[in-house]
Amino acid sequence: MERAQKTVAVTELQSELTKSKNAILFGFAGLKVPEVTELRRQVRGTHSRYLVVKNTLALRAARGTALEGIAKHFAGPTAVAFNQTDPVKLAKVLTNFAKTNPNLVFKGALIEGRPVEASEIKTIAELPTREELLARLVYLIQSPLTRLATVLAGPVANLARVLRAVAEKPKSGPADAAPAS
Repeated sequence: MERAQKTVAVTELQSELTKSKNAILFGFAGLKVPEVTELRRQVRGTHSRYLVVKNTLALRAARGTALEGIAKHFAGPTAVAFNQTDPVKLAKVLTNFAKTNPNLVFKGALIEGRPVEASEIKTIAELPTREELLARLVYLIQSPLTRLATVLAGPVANLARVLRAVAEKPKSGPADAAPAS
């Protein structure tokens, strides 16, 4: 790579990393091409990017970004997967892939702009996703309202049942009585 190409690559990488709040660094030595292709496909499925960058270029690009806090992990063959939205989905995909491919080794991460050690990535992967948390929140907000509506509807429903029973009851009175002899 020529110097001008390196400068452009560093500038592009730095702008992408500046936008990203989440990044996971991992070693990939020993992964075969089909495995890397599958990993890239899975990472793209989480609306994330996957890059393999020369360490010297990555260190230059990390200057002035939140990634600078984990720049020490750019040693040896290193890949970076990053996104702007959901670190849990990305961590889940990488952790599941690492279960079947022991050559994928976590080095460190940046979650919501904060450095995280490699040992904590598995814990992050076990968290519920943003969508799951939102669904739980909606359920918790909706549950008391549903119960209140049921309680308030109870007396009205009971009144309706009583009125229906009265309406269906056979009428007995002077008109229905047998004629006197």
